[in-house]
Amino acid sequence: MINKAKPKIWYGGDYNPDQWEKPVWDEDLRMFKLAGIDVATLNVFAWALNQPDERTYTFDWLDEMMDKLHADGAGVCLATSTGAHPAWMAKRYPDVLRVDFDGRKRKFGGRHNSCPNSPTYRKYSVRMAEKLAERYKDHPALLIWHVSNEYGGYCYCDNCAEAFREWLKARYGSLDVVNRVWNTRFWGHTFYDWDEIVPPNALSEEWRGWNGRTATNFQGISLDYCRFQSDSLLECYKLEYAALKKHTPDVPVTTNMMGAFKELDYRKWARHLDVVSWDNYPSLDTPYSYTAMMHDLMRGLKDGQPFMLMEQTPSQQNWQPYNSLKRPGVMRLWSYQAVAHGADTVMFFQLRRSIGACEKYHGAVIEHVGHEHTRVFRECAELGAELHKLGDAVLDSRVQAKVAILFDWDNWWAVELSSGPTIALKYVEEAHKFYDALYQAGISADMIGADADLGGYDVVIAPVLYMVKPGVADRIERFVNEGGKFVTTYFSGIVDENDRVTLGGYPGELRKVLGIWSEEIDALLPSQSNRIVMKRTDGGLRQSYAASMLCDLVHSEGAEVVAEYGEDFYKGMPALTVNKCGSGEAWYLATSPETAFLRDWLPGLCADAGVKPHLQEVPSGVETTLRVKDGRRLLFVLNHNADAVDVKLGNVGGTDLLSGKPLSGTVSLAGRGVWIIELQ
Repeated sequence: MINKAKPKIWYGGDYNPDQWEKPVWDEDLRMFKLAGIDVATLNVFAWALNQPDERTYTFDWLDEMMDKLHADGAGVCLATSTGAHPAWMAKRYPDVLRVDFDGRKRKFGGRHNSCPNSPTYRKYSVRMAEKLAERYKDHPALLIWHVSNEYGGYCYCDNCAEAFREWLKARYGSLDVVNRVWNTRFWGHTFYDWDEIVPPNALSEEWRGWNGRTATNFQGISLDYCRFQSDSLLECYKLEYAALKKHTPDVPVTTNMMGAFKELDYRKWARHLDVVSWDNYPSLDTPYSYTAMMHDLMRGLKDGQPFMLMEQTPSQQNWQPYNSLKRPGVMRLWSYQAVAHGADTVMFFQLRRSIGACEKYHGAVIEHVGHEHTRVFRECAELGAELHKLGDAVLDSRVQAKVAILFDWDNWWAVELSSGPTIALKYVEEAHKFYDALYQAGISADMIGADADLGGYDVVIAPVLYMVKPGVADRIERFVNEGGKFVTTYFSGIVDENDRVTLGGYPGELRKVLGIWSEEIDALLPSQSNRIVMKRTDGGLRQSYAASMLCDLVHSEGAEVVAEYGEDFYKGMPALTVNKCGSGEAWYLATSPETAFLRDWLPGLCADAGVKPHLQEVPSGVETTLRVKDGRRLLFVLNHNADAVDVKLGNVGGTDLLSGKPLSGTVSLAGRGVWIIELQ
């Protein structure tokens, strides 16, 4: 539990006193107390201020603010400031500058702008982390370390090219293996010397394809470069982590992630974080289920351990095409949505609005007017008081789920680097379709990795499991034989971990457990559709559902055909199958169905496995999750509707921890209202 030093849901966020004159500081601290803010994230982008040249380090402003916050009873999430290198560093050591996708050497500017394989960057970033750790290791305000900020961005410079070759040597051992796994005899690409290998970008193997998506001649090369760049940035994090732990072994360390961020394999990163933290920035029209899925994805990175909500906006963002205000009550509601899915902190970017540059219109607890008499501040203060009252009731509790969705970054990269069959296939969207169907039914789902233990689940869903890594098929088969229900879909079981096709027929290693052979894959135009025609309509299923995008032409090899295609030359071929294995079932959905199909079908499948929703009747727009702690069951009920709804609790009842009121039977939940019911 990260909150031991301050045993409540931490409340606060990014604070940049270094951007303000000192008279503002005391006024800010006064308002922090009014708002109930008890944790401030400091020093995120202050590297240039703290280190004006190679040899000089100055932390006077940070000393003063650390002391002031501690005197006011607040703690500090202390960042290492290494998310943007200083201008002097770029001028004197150009190796720190990245080379972009088009092969252009960058100038100084922006942020997250350092080459991860620059010796200069690694030297000075680690030195900065160590200076901070030495200075503040015994400071009573220090709660947690925050390394860099929102890592991301690829580099294609000569340092990266050389590091890539070393990475390949470590991974594969020899050029013979590299040539084999990359299938380099295609187009005469055989490599005879390591230095013949260059990074895949617009100057070599890649280009911007349809819809701006990266296209490549060699998926194996591009896939490995994704892995390599993710590992390179991770190595920078690990170097700072080690410097911090050298002096503060008992202080937890994190870096803030960004949900379904494609560039970095967060599952691999999470092994090296003491606690996962992430930044949540949905738009006004982002589906609530998508935000919930992102929270669950972040929670799942460390096997269900509670995470930190490191950033959200109190009001509006500044970088989206349309930066809408959060309507009254929405900030509170979305804060509790994070807590409902496993957050043990509620933190903002930012605590005071900047007066210049590109984030000056990004929302803040303290607006440009500079006082507490604003709608946003009042809502923040009300939430702060509520979290103080809630105390440690929720801390370190765990979300309980018996359904899991498999989500894998290697698979994501490979699916969207594929040279077919359709540009419409987007991995995160396909995962969300299944998550949303469960969400609408009030069924919780964990988001797990390809290496996860499946034994604790009753239902496991693997949408578009295109890449089957070593051991995955065996674990799936064991899970099914032992009584689990497994579901996978179109375009699954096609390639191995190196994006080489598994010969012998699709779905490759999954063919036995699924009891099918997929002969061909038809990609439908956006204007085209087919139909899923059910052979049985029990459980509230309709006779027919629309299908689109992809249609696998499947033959049964022992699987029962549950639905067939209704159109085209493959009319009558299987569209949905189930194969009995041991005491379990393996399902194959051969086409992309309309939303109604998943919402009708998945809850019934879960019910057959003994998985029930938290409430039997959930009104539209109402979300439910369950967190459990020391035998205490905490049911979160969140109303995303602007108007009140009647919620039928049925045989569920208990006390709402926020209001202190007992709840049972049918109760009206206010628009954008929240209950945390400690169940009897």
